[in-house]
Amino acid sequence: MFDKLEDLLVRYDELMKELQDPDVASDQNRFKKLMKEQSDLTPIVEAYKEYRNAKQNIEDSLTMLDEETDEEMKEMAKEELAESKKRVEEIEQQLKVLLLPKDPNDEKNVIVEIRAGAGGDEAALFAAEIYRMYAHYAERMHWKVEMMSVNENGIGGFKECAFMISGAGAYSRLKYESGVHRVQRVPETESGGRIHTSTVTVAIMPEAEDVDVEIDQNDIRIDVFRSSGNGGQSVNTTDSAVRLTHMPSGIVISCQDEKSQLKNKDKAMKLLRAKLYELELEKKQSEEAAYRKNQIGTGDRSEKIRTYNFPQGRVTDHRIKLTLHRLENILNGDLDEIIDSLVTADQTAKLANMNED
Repeated sequence: MFDKLEDLLVRYDELMKELQDPDVASDQNRFKKLMKEQSDLTPIVEAYKEYRNAKQNIEDSLTMLDEETDEEMKEMAKEELAESKKRVEEIEQQLKVLLLPKDPNDEKNVIVEIRAGAGGDEAALFAAEIYRMYAHYAERMHWKVEMMSVNENGIGGFKECAFMISGAGAYSRLKYESGVHRVQRVPETESGGRIHTSTVTVAIMPEAEDVDVEIDQNDIRIDVFRSSGNGGQSVNTTDSAVRLTHMPSGIVISCQDEKSQLKNKDKAMKLLRAKLYELELEKKQSEEAAYRKNQIGTGDRSEKIRTYNFPQGRVTDHRIKLTLHRLENILNGDLDEIIDSLVTADQTAKLANMNED
Protein backbone atom coordinates (compact mmCIF):
# COMPACT_ATOMS: atom_id res chain seq x y z
CA MET A 1 0.00 0.00 0.00
CA PHE A 2 2.79 2.45 0.92
CA ASP A 3 4.69 1.85 -2.33
CA LYS A 4 1.51 2.75 -4.19
CA LEU A 5 1.07 5.88 -2.04
CA GLU A 6 4.63 6.99 -2.79
CA ASP A 7 3.94 6.54 -6.52
CA LEU A 8 0.73 8.59 -6.21
CA LEU A 9 2.65 11.34 -4.43
CA VAL A 10 5.14 11.49 -7.34
CA ARG A 11 2.26 11.52 -9.85
CA TYR A 12 0.53 14.33 -7.93
CA ASP A 13 3.67 16.51 -8.10
CA GLU A 14 3.94 15.80 -11.84
CA LEU A 15 0.30 16.83 -12.31
CA MET A 16 0.80 20.11 -10.46
CA LYS A 17 3.73 20.95 -12.78
CA GLU A 18 1.78 19.95 -15.91
CA LEU A 19 -1.20 22.09 -14.91
CA GLN A 20 1.07 25.15 -14.70
CA ASP A 21 2.33 24.57 -18.25
CA PRO A 22 0.78 27.18 -20.65
CA ASP A 23 0.60 24.57 -23.46
CA VAL A 24 -1.56 22.33 -21.26
CA ALA A 25 -3.82 25.23 -20.23
CA SER A 26 -4.51 25.99 -23.90
CA ASP A 27 -5.67 22.40 -24.58
CA GLN A 28 -9.05 22.35 -22.82
CA ASN A 29 -9.66 18.60 -23.10
CA ARG A 30 -6.26 17.70 -21.68
CA PHE A 31 -6.53 20.38 -18.99
CA LYS A 32 -9.94 19.04 -17.85
CA LYS A 33 -8.62 15.46 -17.78
CA LEU A 34 -5.59 16.47 -15.66
CA MET A 35 -7.75 18.58 -13.34
CA LYS A 36 -10.04 15.57 -12.78
CA GLU A 37 -7.04 13.34 -11.98
CA GLN A 38 -5.63 15.97 -9.62
CA SER A 39 -9.01 16.34 -7.90
CA ASP A 40 -9.24 12.54 -7.42
CA LEU A 41 -5.70 12.32 -5.99
CA THR A 42 -5.93 15.32 -3.64
CA PRO A 43 -7.75 13.60 -0.70
CA ILE A 44 -5.36 10.59 -0.91
CA VAL A 45 -2.24 12.79 -1.03
CA GLU A 46 -3.43 15.02 1.82
CA ALA A 47 -4.20 11.98 4.02
CA TYR A 48 -0.83 10.39 3.20
CA LYS A 49 1.06 13.61 4.05
CA GLU A 50 -0.79 13.74 7.37
CA TYR A 51 0.11 10.07 7.93
CA ARG A 52 3.81 10.80 7.34
CA ASN A 53 3.66 13.76 9.74
CA ALA A 54 2.08 11.57 12.43
CA LYS A 55 4.80 8.90 11.91
CA GLN A 56 7.46 11.61 12.23
CA ASN A 57 5.80 12.82 15.45
CA ILE A 58 6.07 9.25 16.84
CA GLU A 59 9.79 9.17 16.08
CA ASP A 60 10.32 12.64 17.62
CA SER A 61 8.40 11.66 20.76
CA LEU A 62 10.41 8.45 21.17
CA THR A 63 13.66 10.40 20.78
CA MET A 64 12.49 12.92 23.38
CA LEU A 65 11.61 10.11 25.82
CA ASP A 66 15.12 8.66 25.38
CA GLU A 67 16.99 11.93 25.76
CA GLU A 68 14.83 14.08 28.03
CA THR A 69 15.47 14.14 31.79
CA ASP A 70 12.73 16.59 32.79
CA GLU A 71 9.69 14.58 34.01
CA GLU A 72 7.18 17.17 32.82
CA MET A 73 8.65 17.12 29.30
CA LYS A 74 8.65 13.30 29.35
CA GLU A 75 4.96 13.31 30.27
CA MET A 76 4.23 15.64 27.35
CA ALA A 77 6.19 13.35 25.01
CA LYS A 78 4.15 10.33 26.21
CA GLU A 79 0.88 12.15 25.51
CA GLU A 80 2.12 13.22 22.07
CA LEU A 81 3.23 9.62 21.36
CA ALA A 82 -0.16 8.12 22.32
CA GLU A 83 -2.03 10.73 20.27
CA SER A 84 0.17 10.22 17.19
CA LYS A 85 -0.12 6.41 17.38
CA LYS A 86 -3.92 6.70 17.52
CA ARG A 87 -3.91 9.12 14.57
CA VAL A 88 -1.67 6.80 12.52
CA GLU A 89 -4.19 3.95 12.98
CA GLU A 90 -7.11 6.21 11.99
CA ILE A 91 -5.36 7.51 8.86
CA GLU A 92 -4.26 3.99 7.83
CA GLN A 93 -7.93 2.94 7.80
CA GLN A 94 -8.87 6.12 5.93
CA LEU A 95 -6.17 5.47 3.31
CA LYS A 96 -7.37 1.89 2.77
CA VAL A 97 -10.86 3.24 2.01
CA LEU A 98 -9.48 5.99 -0.27
CA LEU A 99 -7.49 3.40 -2.23
CA LEU A 100 -10.49 1.13 -2.85
CA PRO A 101 -11.25 0.81 -6.59
CA LYS A 102 -13.61 3.60 -7.64
CA ASP A 103 -16.95 2.85 -9.27
CA PRO A 104 -16.55 4.49 -12.72
CA ASN A 105 -20.21 5.55 -12.59
CA ASP A 106 -20.04 7.36 -9.24
CA GLU A 107 -19.88 10.88 -10.69
CA LYS A 108 -22.71 10.31 -13.15
CA ASN A 109 -26.24 11.65 -13.12
CA VAL A 110 -28.91 9.05 -12.40
CA ILE A 111 -32.18 8.00 -13.92
CA VAL A 112 -34.60 6.79 -11.26
CA GLU A 113 -37.50 4.51 -12.17
CA ILE A 114 -40.22 3.91 -9.58
CA ARG A 115 -43.01 1.34 -10.10
CA ALA A 116 -45.98 0.57 -7.89
CA GLY A 117 -45.89 -3.11 -6.88
CA ALA A 118 -48.33 -5.11 -4.74
CA GLY A 119 -51.10 -3.05 -3.18
CA GLY A 120 -53.06 -1.39 -6.01
CA ASP A 121 -53.93 2.28 -5.45
CA GLU A 122 -52.15 2.32 -2.08
CA ALA A 123 -48.89 1.20 -3.76
CA ALA A 124 -49.32 3.93 -6.39
CA LEU A 125 -49.83 6.58 -3.68
CA PHE A 126 -46.68 5.39 -1.93
CA ALA A 127 -44.75 5.43 -5.25
CA ALA A 128 -45.63 9.15 -5.51
CA GLU A 129 -44.37 9.67 -1.93
CA ILE A 130 -41.09 7.89 -2.72
CA TYR A 131 -40.69 10.15 -5.77
CA ARG A 132 -41.18 13.21 -3.55
CA MET A 133 -38.67 11.81 -1.01
CA TYR A 134 -35.96 11.65 -3.69
CA ALA A 135 -36.97 15.04 -5.12
CA HIS A 136 -36.60 16.61 -1.64
CA TYR A 137 -33.24 14.87 -1.14
CA ALA A 138 -32.05 16.18 -4.52
CA GLU A 139 -33.10 19.67 -3.46
CA ARG A 140 -31.05 19.36 -0.24
CA MET A 141 -28.04 18.29 -2.33
CA HIS A 142 -28.58 21.15 -4.84
CA TRP A 143 -29.20 18.66 -7.64
CA LYS A 144 -31.65 19.15 -10.50
CA VAL A 145 -34.72 16.90 -10.99
CA GLU A 146 -36.34 16.42 -14.40
CA MET A 147 -39.42 14.21 -14.90
CA MET A 148 -39.03 11.96 -17.95
CA SER A 149 -42.27 9.97 -17.92
CA VAL A 150 -45.12 9.40 -15.49
CA ASN A 151 -48.23 7.24 -15.50
CA GLU A 152 -50.70 8.49 -12.87
CA ASN A 153 -53.64 6.59 -11.37
CA GLY A 154 -56.08 9.51 -11.07
CA ILE A 155 -55.98 9.95 -7.27
CA GLY A 156 -52.49 11.44 -6.99
CA GLY A 157 -50.57 8.17 -7.18
CA PHE A 158 -47.97 6.99 -9.71
CA LYS A 159 -48.33 3.60 -11.35
CA GLU A 160 -44.81 4.26 -12.60
CA CYS A 161 -42.51 7.19 -13.24
CA ALA A 162 -38.99 7.86 -14.47
CA PHE A 163 -36.97 10.98 -13.75
CA MET A 164 -33.40 12.20 -13.99
CA ILE A 165 -31.40 13.61 -11.09
CA SER A 166 -28.42 15.66 -12.31
CA GLY A 167 -25.60 16.68 -10.00
CA ALA A 168 -22.05 15.89 -8.91
CA GLY A 169 -21.83 12.41 -7.35
CA ALA A 170 -25.57 11.68 -7.69
CA TYR A 171 -24.99 8.01 -8.54
CA SER A 172 -22.43 7.56 -5.73
CA ARG A 173 -25.10 8.52 -3.17
CA LEU A 174 -28.24 7.02 -4.71
CA LYS A 175 -26.97 3.71 -6.11
CA TYR A 176 -27.89 1.92 -2.87
CA GLU A 177 -31.61 2.72 -3.34
CA SER A 178 -32.34 0.03 -5.96
CA GLY A 179 -34.72 -2.63 -4.70
CA VAL A 180 -38.16 -3.15 -3.15
CA HIS A 181 -39.39 -0.51 -0.69
CA ARG A 182 -42.21 -1.77 1.54
CA VAL A 183 -44.80 0.39 3.31
CA GLN A 184 -46.96 -0.70 6.27
CA ARG A 185 -49.86 1.59 7.17
CA VAL A 186 -53.64 2.01 7.23
CA PRO A 187 -54.59 3.17 3.71
CA GLU A 188 -56.92 6.17 3.32
CA THR A 189 -59.14 3.90 1.26
CA GLU A 190 -59.42 1.37 4.13
CA SER A 191 -62.55 1.83 6.25
CA GLY A 192 -61.81 -0.97 8.74
CA GLY A 193 -58.57 0.57 10.00
CA ARG A 194 -56.44 -2.48 9.16
CA ILE A 195 -52.75 -2.14 8.43
CA HIS A 196 -51.88 -3.04 4.85
CA THR A 197 -48.50 -3.87 3.35
CA SER A 198 -47.73 -2.50 -0.13
CA THR A 199 -44.57 -2.41 -2.18
CA VAL A 200 -42.80 -0.11 -4.62
CA THR A 201 -39.82 -1.03 -6.81
CA VAL A 202 -37.01 1.47 -7.30
CA ALA A 203 -34.35 1.16 -10.01
CA ILE A 204 -31.35 3.50 -9.98
CA MET A 205 -29.51 3.66 -13.31
CA PRO A 206 -26.43 5.76 -14.15
CA GLU A 207 -27.04 8.08 -17.08
CA ALA A 208 -25.36 6.48 -20.10
CA GLU A 209 -23.47 8.47 -22.72
CA ASP A 210 -23.05 7.46 -26.37
CA VAL A 211 -19.58 6.15 -25.47
CA ASP A 212 -21.04 3.87 -22.76
CA VAL A 213 -23.50 2.07 -25.01
CA GLU A 214 -23.92 2.07 -28.78
CA ILE A 215 -27.46 1.85 -30.14
CA ASP A 216 -28.07 0.85 -33.75
CA GLN A 217 -30.96 3.02 -34.96
CA ASN A 218 -32.07 0.11 -37.18
CA ASP A 219 -32.84 -1.85 -33.97
CA ILE A 220 -35.41 0.74 -32.83
CA ARG A 221 -39.05 1.02 -33.89
CA ILE A 222 -40.48 4.48 -33.27
CA ASP A 223 -44.25 5.01 -32.90
CA VAL A 224 -45.90 8.38 -32.31
CA PHE A 225 -49.34 8.74 -30.75
CA ARG A 226 -51.63 11.21 -29.02
CA SER A 227 -50.84 11.86 -25.37
CA SER A 228 -53.41 10.84 -22.78
CA GLY A 229 -54.08 12.15 -19.27
CA ASN A 230 -53.95 15.67 -17.94
CA GLY A 231 -52.76 17.56 -20.99
CA GLY A 232 -54.04 20.94 -22.01
CA GLN A 233 -51.94 23.33 -24.07
CA SER A 234 -51.95 20.85 -26.99
CA VAL A 235 -50.22 18.04 -25.05
CA ASN A 236 -53.11 15.66 -25.77
CA THR A 237 -54.31 17.24 -29.02
CA THR A 238 -51.28 16.41 -31.22
CA ASP A 239 -49.28 13.26 -31.93
CA SER A 240 -46.43 14.35 -29.64
CA ALA A 241 -46.09 11.17 -27.53
CA VAL A 242 -43.30 8.79 -28.53
CA ARG A 243 -42.91 5.05 -28.01
CA LEU A 244 -39.54 3.42 -28.66
CA THR A 245 -39.25 -0.36 -29.01
CA HIS A 246 -35.74 -1.79 -28.91
CA MET A 247 -36.18 -5.02 -30.83
CA PRO A 248 -33.09 -7.00 -29.64
CA SER A 249 -33.88 -6.50 -25.92
CA GLY A 250 -37.67 -6.07 -26.07
CA ILE A 251 -37.43 -2.87 -23.99
CA VAL A 252 -40.31 -0.46 -24.63
CA ILE A 253 -40.14 3.20 -23.56
CA SER A 254 -43.00 5.69 -23.77
CA CYS A 255 -42.66 9.44 -23.17
CA GLN A 256 -45.51 11.92 -23.45
CA ASP A 257 -44.81 14.67 -20.91
CA GLU A 258 -43.54 17.25 -23.37
CA LYS A 259 -45.54 19.11 -26.03
CA SER A 260 -42.68 18.53 -28.46
CA GLN A 261 -42.34 15.15 -30.15
CA LEU A 262 -38.59 15.82 -30.45
CA LYS A 263 -38.21 16.40 -26.69
CA ASN A 264 -40.21 13.27 -25.89
CA LYS A 265 -38.01 11.25 -28.27
CA ASP A 266 -34.86 12.69 -26.64
CA LYS A 267 -36.08 11.70 -23.14
CA ALA A 268 -37.09 8.23 -24.35
CA MET A 269 -33.63 7.72 -25.90
CA LYS A 270 -31.92 8.73 -22.62
CA LEU A 271 -34.07 6.24 -20.73
CA LEU A 272 -33.44 3.47 -23.28
CA ARG A 273 -29.69 4.12 -23.20
CA ALA A 274 -29.67 3.94 -19.38
CA LYS A 275 -31.64 0.65 -19.39
CA LEU A 276 -29.31 -0.96 -21.94
CA TYR A 277 -26.28 0.23 -19.97
CA GLU A 278 -27.80 -1.23 -16.80
CA LEU A 279 -28.24 -4.60 -18.57
CA GLU A 280 -24.53 -4.52 -19.49
CA LEU A 281 -23.59 -3.68 -15.90
CA GLU A 282 -25.79 -6.51 -14.53
CA LYS A 283 -24.13 -8.97 -16.90
CA LYS A 284 -20.67 -7.80 -15.82
CA GLN A 285 -21.65 -7.91 -12.13
CA SER A 286 -23.01 -11.46 -12.39
CA GLU A 287 -19.61 -12.48 -13.82
CA GLU A 288 -18.03 -10.91 -10.72
CA ALA A 289 -20.50 -12.63 -8.37
CA ALA A 290 -17.81 -13.92 -6.04
CA TYR A 291 -16.37 -10.43 -5.60
CA ARG A 292 -19.82 -8.93 -5.01
CA LYS A 293 -21.22 -11.51 -2.63
CA ASN A 294 -20.62 -9.43 0.52
CA GLN A 295 -21.21 -6.05 -1.06
CA ILE A 296 -24.10 -3.68 -0.42
CA GLY A 297 -23.47 -2.08 -3.83
CA THR A 298 -26.28 -1.62 -6.32
CA GLY A 299 -29.09 -3.82 -5.06
CA ASP A 300 -31.02 -6.37 -7.03
CA ARG A 301 -34.36 -4.74 -7.76
CA SER A 302 -36.22 -7.84 -6.52
CA GLU A 303 -34.57 -7.60 -3.09
CA LYS A 304 -36.63 -6.15 -0.23
CA ILE A 305 -34.33 -3.44 1.06
CA ARG A 306 -36.39 -1.15 3.29
CA THR A 307 -39.63 -0.96 5.29
CA TYR A 308 -41.48 2.26 6.12
CA ASN A 309 -43.75 1.48 9.09
CA PHE A 310 -46.23 4.32 9.73
CA PRO A 311 -47.90 3.07 12.98
CA GLN A 312 -44.47 2.91 14.67
CA GLY A 313 -43.00 5.91 12.82
CA ARG A 314 -39.95 3.89 11.85
CA VAL A 315 -37.83 3.12 8.79
CA THR A 316 -35.75 -0.08 8.70
CA ASP A 317 -33.06 -0.85 6.15
CA HIS A 318 -32.88 -4.65 6.14
CA ARG A 319 -29.43 -4.94 4.49
CA ILE A 320 -27.60 -3.24 7.35
CA LYS A 321 -30.22 -3.82 10.08
CA LEU A 322 -30.57 -0.07 10.68
CA THR A 323 -33.80 1.22 12.26
CA LEU A 324 -34.53 4.94 12.59
CA HIS A 325 -37.62 6.38 14.27
CA ARG A 326 -37.75 9.43 12.00
CA LEU A 327 -40.18 8.35 9.31
CA GLU A 328 -41.57 11.81 8.54
CA ASN A 329 -38.11 13.41 8.22
CA ILE A 330 -36.89 10.61 5.96
CA LEU A 331 -39.90 10.91 3.65
CA ASN A 332 -39.13 14.64 3.51
CA GLY A 333 -35.72 13.83 2.03
CA ASP A 334 -33.53 13.52 5.13
CA LEU A 335 -31.70 10.46 3.78
CA ASP A 336 -28.09 11.21 4.72
CA GLU A 337 -27.94 9.01 7.83
CA ILE A 338 -29.23 5.97 5.91
CA ILE A 339 -27.01 6.60 2.87
CA ASP A 340 -23.90 7.29 5.01
CA SER A 341 -24.48 4.00 6.86
CA LEU A 342 -24.85 2.12 3.57
CA VAL A 343 -21.65 3.69 2.18
CA THR A 344 -19.75 2.67 5.35
CA ALA A 345 -21.15 -0.89 5.24
CA ASP A 346 -20.23 -1.20 1.56
CA GLN A 347 -16.67 0.03 2.18
CA THR A 348 -16.28 -2.34 5.14
CA ALA A 349 -17.43 -5.28 3.00
CA LYS A 350 -15.03 -4.35 0.20
CA LEU A 351 -12.11 -4.03 2.66
CA ALA A 352 -12.96 -7.45 4.11
CA ASN A 353 -13.02 -8.91 0.58
CA MET A 354 -9.61 -7.38 -0.18
CA ASN A 355 -8.18 -8.82 3.05
CA GLU A 356 -9.52 -12.27 2.11
CA ASP A 357 -7.86 -12.00 -1.28
